[in-house]
Amino acid sequence: MAREGGRRAAGEEAGGTTRGRAGGDEPVRGRLLGAATRLFADRGFESTSVQEIVAAAGVTKGAMYHYFDSKDDLLREIYARVLRLQTERLDRFADAPGPVAGRVYDAAVDVVATTVENLDDSKIFFRSMHQLAPETRKAVRAERRRYHERFRDLVAEGQREGVFRADVPADLVVDFFFGSVHHLGSWYHADGALPGVAVGRHFADLLLASLRPVPET
Repeated sequence: MAREGGRRAAGEEAGGTTRGRAGGDEPVRGRLLGAATRLFADRGFESTSVQEIVAAAGVTKGAMYHYFDSKDDLLREIYARVLRLQTERLDRFADAPGPVAGRVYDAAVDVVATTVENLDDSKIFFRSMHQLAPETRKAVRAERRRYHERFRDLVAEGQREGVFRADVPADLVVDFFFGSVHHLGSWYHADGALPGVAVGRHFADLLLASLRPVPET
């Protein structure tokens, strides 16, 4: 019953129809995500209730449950939408023509820039991920692991070609790099000296410098 009631409410609040994601429903879903993001950032995931989210979004609980099964689902989607964007962009970089070093560089700049552009989403998720239900947490980790594995495959390609040093495992290279990326939320400020793209270029320069083959002595 909650699902059906949510379907009617979502349609009414989004313009009287239930035409799907590309139609009148999307504003309701977006308002819910926007409200949840603001509240989770200000008050924390655990201290924010579903009632507070729907009140801030200006919708009913039925409308929320039309889109999301729980507060966990909202938190997962806040991060998942960033991860989907980054995965789509990484696939384009990885599949593009040209030298592998250039593709790794472009991918490294991009993941830093898009993380900075969506910094609140990433900060909220990493701060609150441990509060997700175990199965939801496991699913998100699997999605993130697929992204890391795609990036790792690019590094391994460069190692096979002799462009990158091969004495350090590609998995370790990726873990080291993304440890720095995931730490951005603890120090980066939008009003700082460097925009996200500039930080991304510095990160990419450091990554490629660390991957240069060691000269033989």
